[in-house]
Amino acid sequence: MGTAASSFVNPADLDGVGPQPAAKALARRAKQRRQILILIGVSYIIDAGVLLLYAQAGSIPPMIAPAYAASGLTLVIFSLILSEFGFNERFRDHYLVAPQATICMLIALAFTYIAPEVGGMFLCTLFIVFSFSSLRSIPAQTMMIWTAMTIGLAGLFLLTDRPISLPHGSHLERFATLLVFVLTIGRCMFLGIFSSSLKQSLYQSGQKLKEAYKRIEELAELDELTGSYNRRCIMRMLDEEIVRAGRNDAPCSIALIDLDWFKRINDAFGHPTGDEVLRTFAITMFANIRGIDRFGRYGGEEFLLVLPGMSTDHAVRALDRLRGIIAELDWSAFSPDMSVTISGGVATLKPEETPDIFLARADSALYAAKAQGRNRIASA
Repeated sequence: MGTAASSFVNPADLDGVGPQPAAKALARRAKQRRQILILIGVSYIIDAGVLLLYAQAGSIPPMIAPAYAASGLTLVIFSLILSEFGFNERFRDHYLVAPQATICMLIALAFTYIAPEVGGMFLCTLFIVFSFSSLRSIPAQTMMIWTAMTIGLAGLFLLTDRPISLPHGSHLERFATLLVFVLTIGRCMFLGIFSSSLKQSLYQSGQKLKEAYKRIEELAELDELTGSYNRRCIMRMLDEEIVRAGRNDAPCSIALIDLDWFKRINDAFGHPTGDEVLRTFAITMFANIRGIDRFGRYGGEEFLLVLPGMSTDHAVRALDRLRGIIAELDWSAFSPDMSVTISGGVATLKPEETPDIFLARADSALYAAKAQGRNRIASA
């Protein structure tokens, strides 16, 4: 707590960080679904292009390529319509990973049966289906998709006698088969890179969220006007220091500090000026106390300073030094005839003493300092 700067948090820093509004979050999720569906559509178009090469080579009927592309793009367009109209948001898995992956697998298996001459190509697309689904699937969904694939493959290989293969008789067929493997591996690699990008983005969002929560926690502990700890926080810190002092058998002192005649300042110069006086006082205190000291607003113009490890004599000297610093500040920036002083009451913890009694003794000492004319430090 060595300087005031470390104790102030700007609420404006939190803009755009933390939980997003519902409409914005829904729009972001819809955009992510749109991106994934577009990638799936592009994948079907790529495979249709390879099928056209096989058709050109005479390996399969010409209608296989457009039929396959139409099947995949129909699924993509239908899924995109559902997504854009918010249907997906009704479900916990708003990507509908399992249904879409299952339909993609059924398309691949169906065309493997229809065109077994190039069935190996359709089976290769299963790797891409799993790569896509792994971007958003949970373990249970992954097992469900794998089980569906296993059942489908078992039916295809064990219940039919279709001669599943990849043609390689002519140069064009061999080139198309080369493309099958190259493009399958390339798309899997691309999806791996895409997945890493998503994870990195998620990690960065998580870091921003952690920072936002940390700042929110700091704000919850700070007095909004002065940047010092608020009453709830400083009282908790006092309890902690009392426990620590008892455990380590070390001294612990506190000081209740009051700005002298502060009501007169408000009456004479206005509350905005009074607020600036409180802020200037708090900043000055932060700049002149130890890093282990704890300083908080106790109420109104009254502040509590916790001084771990200080005996009564040392605490009184420390408070008197702070009193002198405050009194010698140039307050003329607020008004030519303004002067600000403080009074303080110091108490040192006694064995088995409760926080309430501890504070009551410091309050009695503060009252004595005021009764003796203010701008002084008294001890209990």
